[in-house]
Amino acid sequence: MNEKNHLLEEAILPVLNNQRTIGFLTFIWMWISMAVIIATFSLGETGIKSLALWEVIGLIFLANVAIAIVMVLVADIGTEHGLSFSVYLRAPFGIRGTHLPSIARGIGASIWFGIQTYLGALALNGISEYLFGFNNWFIWYIIFAAVQIISTGMGIRTIELITSIAAPCIIAVTVWMYFTLDVMAQTKGINIWSFAGTDNINLLVFFFANMSFWSALAIDIPNLTRFLKTPSGEKNFFKRNKNVFIAQLIALPMTQAWIGAIGAISFIATGIWNPIEVIQNNGTGFTMVVLLVMVILSQWSTNAPANLVPAALAFINAGAPKLHYFTAVVISGIAGTIIMPWLILDNLFIFLGYYGAVLSGIGGIIVADYYVLRKRRLNVPHLYSYEGQFVFAKGFNWAGLIAWAVAGVVAIALPSISYLVGFAVGFVVYLFVMKTWILPKYPQVELENLSDDFLGTSADMNWVYENENFKRVASKDLVVVAREDR
Repeated sequence: MNEKNHLLEEAILPVLNNQRTIGFLTFIWMWISMAVIIATFSLGETGIKSLALWEVIGLIFLANVAIAIVMVLVADIGTEHGLSFSVYLRAPFGIRGTHLPSIARGIGASIWFGIQTYLGALALNGISEYLFGFNNWFIWYIIFAAVQIISTGMGIRTIELITSIAAPCIIAVTVWMYFTLDVMAQTKGINIWSFAGTDNINLLVFFFANMSFWSALAIDIPNLTRFLKTPSGEKNFFKRNKNVFIAQLIALPMTQAWIGAIGAISFIATGIWNPIEVIQNNGTGFTMVVLLVMVILSQWSTNAPANLVPAALAFINAGAPKLHYFTAVVISGIAGTIIMPWLILDNLFIFLGYYGAVLSGIGGIIVADYYVLRKRRLNVPHLYSYEGQFVFAKGFNWAGLIAWAVAGVVAIALPSISYLVGFAVGFVVYLFVMKTWILPKYPQVELENLSDDFLGTSADMNWVYENENFKRVASKDLVVVAREDR
């Protein structure tokens, strides 16, 4: 690896077709396990205070279908070119400008890591208090954080294994919770399906808060899909991304709606949305321990692919070539702890609203750049070059930066529809500035030559980095051993 080129590091090179290890079922398990996070239960509680249970389920499902559409579009960057989120952002933001949105996403992912680790630590503390009488959640927080950092640092195969084990266990826990909570509600004379809260929630706010829940992963989904097994040479978008469609448009919305429903039912039956407290209050003996272990697995299986990996890749993008994968994972974990996530959890909806608003414009910019301008074509070697077309104005593409700033301000000013307006404004402003200012000054070769030379998987080609240069190699001619990490 060229030690003088700060755009290069092994973890952020394009993933070749024969290095992609995540299969169809594994990707679905991954999304089921990621969706079952304790914070999701709180969304159900918020909704049931104003709505009927079927309305809560329906709105959460539709919100996740909406954000999944963005995910599916952005995911093609990973399946087509094997690129990470931060590296791709060098196109719409410039080779230096990429660090602003990339680090913003990285910090957000670190915060989510802290939140998930805190909730998992509470479950661990519940087990230790029951079995040994030891009660210190912060000690368990440190231990749980360290275990997750080490396992994530071991690579994508370890992440696949954890999610494949966790997902079926998690489903079992939620089924148990549904029937247990339903019986509890019936003993109080409450029908969970006819219950409706008396608060007056803004439906748009609830809908877009649920969209914002996965707004971060919607834009950096290439970090995962670049490892997704994809049929090389398949030009049909839907066939090439069929694994993405099923996981995003079916597994995610159904699981998210189900978990939101459990949170709502828990609140109806016990007045508590947090399943850790419910399990501790209503589970007994070995049953309680097993259920809490499954809660821990759900946090662990989410944190690796959804939080630690995106944060680590963002930090690597900023610190290459000296900052390597495992070190970046450690930094991500430390950053997630410093911000004291237990305080953010108390204001989760406020956090989701502002965070989703800030990131919404990036989604619009990516879709505008990748589909409208470049027609899915990309001059990949220039993403790693100080003398290439993505240098723009001293490393900054002002079209992306201006569009992001304007979109963020507008989204924050209109919180009830923040994601929608942020996405739309980012999309429109980016295209306008690119076409009127940037493209006349900084030509982009793939816009002038819409050939298959700038396609990857659909053209059955890969960009291989060897001897400090990129060369284009057909999938059948690849001899690179599949890498075990990142």
